[in-house]
Amino acid sequence: MIGLGTYAFFWQHSDRATSPLSLIGAFEATKELGVDLFQICDYGPLETMSDGAVADAARAARELGLTVQLGTKGLEPERLGRYLDLAEAFDARLVRGMPYNDVFRPALPGAADILRAWMPRYEASGVAFALETYEQLATSDLLALIGHVASPALGVCLDPANVVARLELPHDCVEATAPHVTNIHVKDFAFARQPGWVGFTYGGAELGTGLHDYPHLLRTVRPRERGIDEIVEHWLSWQGDADTTIRTERDWTRASLDYLRSTP
Repeated sequence: MIGLGTYAFFWQHSDRATSPLSLIGAFEATKELGVDLFQICDYGPLETMSDGAVADAARAARELGLTVQLGTKGLEPERLGRYLDLAEAFDARLVRGMPYNDVFRPALPGAADILRAWMPRYEASGVAFALETYEQLATSDLLALIGHVASPALGVCLDPANVVARLELPHDCVEATAPHVTNIHVKDFAFARQPGWVGFTYGGAELGTGLHDYPHLLRTVRPRERGIDEIVEHWLSWQGDADTTIRTERDWTRASLDYLRSTP
């Protein structure tokens, strides 16, 4: 299924917007675009929302007919427990995770021990946990971690854009992780010369216009055959003012949806 994630609304949620979009507002905007899946991923307010506010958001998603997924950073046991509770509240069947956050960076054996302790609870609840490909951890190490844990609930959230910062090739990341992928983050990326011809900036691009060989990902991972969800995100830099940035973000979202819907 094609879905939208919080990162497709990054600037609309931001306090730089004239009227920042609420979580329920993002749900409504998603439904207006004909999309039935939303991933609440790294959305700061979710961490501190009251039980009542969570219940209100979950009720709004259900009334709109949206399927919800979740995403967080870090493997602290209390975080894994919190997101399992949130998954129950939202009827979510997938949580995207990372082996670290801004302050918690466990060694690989520590991460494996934590995941071994918690994945049986995710399995029992019918919730998948997908570790994202990211530059802080080599793809080979991520796959080794998943192999050490050996849980049917544990898989890969594939985002080949991230691994370029480790000097890994996106094609290699896609091919190595393909058997383990349970979720996909969809965004395009490109390099641009900096002014003065000194260096490059690595950033986002409208889907289909950058360096991401998405047809290769589709052929290799076969997400539509395997029932793997494709979640639209963006790496959109600030465009000089809020109106232009938000208009561009919305344009990129529509273009991404058109691209995905037009590919077999």
